[in-house]
Amino acid sequence: MIPNLDVDLLKTFLAIADTGNFTRAADEVNKTQSAVSMQMKRLEELVGRPLFVRDGRQSRFTSDGDRLIEYARRIVKLNDEAVSAFTKPELTGTLRFGTPDDYADRFLPEFLARFSRTHPLVTVNVDCALSQQLVERARHGELDLAIVTACSEVIVDEIVRTEQLVWVTSMRHSVHLLDTVPIAISHTGCEWRTLTINALEREGRKYRIAYSSPNSNAVNAAVLAGLAVGSVPEICVRPGMRILTEKDGFPKLGSFRLGIVHRPGRRSSAAEALSRHISESISNIPRPLMAAE
Repeated sequence: MIPNLDVDLLKTFLAIADTGNFTRAADEVNKTQSAVSMQMKRLEELVGRPLFVRDGRQSRFTSDGDRLIEYARRIVKLNDEAVSAFTKPELTGTLRFGTPDDYADRFLPEFLARFSRTHPLVTVNVDCALSQQLVERARHGELDLAIVTACSEVIVDEIVRTEQLVWVTSMRHSVHLLDTVPIAISHTGCEWRTLTINALEREGRKYRIAYSSPNSNAVNAAVLAGLAVGSVPEICVRPGMRILTEKDGFPKLGSFRLGIVHRPGRRSSAAEALSRHISESISNIPRPLMAAE
């Protein structure tokens, strides 16, 4: 007889897939790490295959574990939709969410995955724009909430993290060794641009703006191609980038704050839930992990 897969086991399994390890998954599903380990042992017994490769304190998915992820998502999604249709019919509709594209790649996968598990029938419309534009749109009721870079010109409702801005260069190139360093930088008025130029001028470092764009992907592409040095939040350092420090001749850039802004008036339960997921996801990302990434 084919065994039945326990949805609770699958939700824990997906929490591991989404967060990257057992410890953070345990926090998300409100269980101890030992309970999570026991659940995964039970799941392996049900499918009759090893799902994880243990390597010291680290665990990674086996090929069968990777295969199970998609099945688990479909099963959990269908389960949650069925339950919500009968128990929470009011939790439907559309949520309008804004984020700068700098944060979209880094944050969206985790907290949207968490949100979909609690509000599977809510459609989230994501709009990427500059922080100042997002705040203005939220204040005018065009967005339900947005995550933005907070500064003197951008006032937010809640600060979720203080983050370091760091210098980055390509791991495969040495453009940072040039006497006049070419930099790839964001648009005029951006907090990161101000921090970057002020640091260079305080240090008396020769530089030229080689690439400028409000789109973070364009700036990052120039850095990864070895065409320029850039500055990004430590939380957004990409594979292929190397962080430059004072030992490399680059001064400290300082820090900035990430915050959430809401539209005026009463907030929906869905907006409150997404705000909570954003805050928890971002504030709980450990710095050692970010530096490694």
